[in-house]
Amino acid sequence: MNKPKVVLIGALMDPALEKLQNFCSVKQWDEQQSIPQEILMEWVADAEGLIVNNSVTVNEELLQHAPRLKVIAQVSVGYDNVDIEACSKYKIPFGNTPGVLVDATANLAFSLLLCSTRRIHEGWDFIRSNSWALGHRLALGTDIAGKTLGIVGMGQIGAAVAQRANAFGMNVIYYNRNRRQDDEKIGAAYQSFEFLLKESDAIIVLTPLSQETRGLFGPAEFRKMKSTACFINVSRGSVVDTDALVEALQTGEIAYAALDVTDPEPLAQDHPILKLSNILITPHIGSATLETRTAMAQLTVDNILAGLADRPMAACVNASKITEKNEKP
Repeated sequence: MNKPKVVLIGALMDPALEKLQNFCSVKQWDEQQSIPQEILMEWVADAEGLIVNNSVTVNEELLQHAPRLKVIAQVSVGYDNVDIEACSKYKIPFGNTPGVLVDATANLAFSLLLCSTRRIHEGWDFIRSNSWALGHRLALGTDIAGKTLGIVGMGQIGAAVAQRANAFGMNVIYYNRNRRQDDEKIGAAYQSFEFLLKESDAIIVLTPLSQETRGLFGPAEFRKMKSTACFINVSRGSVVDTDALVEALQTGEIAYAALDVTDPEPLAQDHPILKLSNILITPHIGSATLETRTAMAQLTVDNILAGLADRPMAACVNASKITEKNEKP
């Protein structure tokens, strides 16, 4: 019996890759550069399953070149590179990996807050430059107990960050497209976006990227923040106007920024933001723990195998839309 053909763009942790290879014939693109469009179109022409990363745009053009495609999955929660309406139109379920990376991403977000407020990486630079021995004084950090943390995007990760902030004695407020019904349980108070910008001592951004949130933080938003504020983004780079952030840091409109995501990504080595002293940038490592990446890979493979077998997927973004289309006369 022939195994179903699956195209894999990027890497998978070994246990998940082995499981996929046991059930499927896998063609993998694991080069550092993005797969050329002509090769991608050639590969998907007879593929029944497709695993992508955010370097691949899944749109109607791609789906038109993949007449046998039954299921698509991605090793991430976010899927701004995927046209969900197009997938639904072709009755192709799309799976992502919600839930399994909550703690890892929340831990990173809060770590960036602590590193920023206590100037951790500057202290390390201070040691490496021999400034300690010379008697130079390092700028003081700030305490976070009693301070206000504003969270923009209060999903599972936001709630986990709020839990950590409560443990450190912070006052937590949040802005979300819709107000949650469990504010008391998560220990956070809903506020308007304007109020959050003006009152927060630190802001952590966790909102998905959409047409509404693209460029959400621009010149006007940074001007409304406290001059002592710390700004942290672990969502998507395009939620922030990078030029506006550079100017805000240069002029002192805000005190500090820490980013796990950037726009563009990766940054060119001569980008102005890399010349600033009041910023910390990590290379998109929100989910980068051994346990979390393994769980994400396993869930992705489970999604693919379920879709190939016409079974319900553990995490399907467009399940209801496909059901609606199938039920129409």
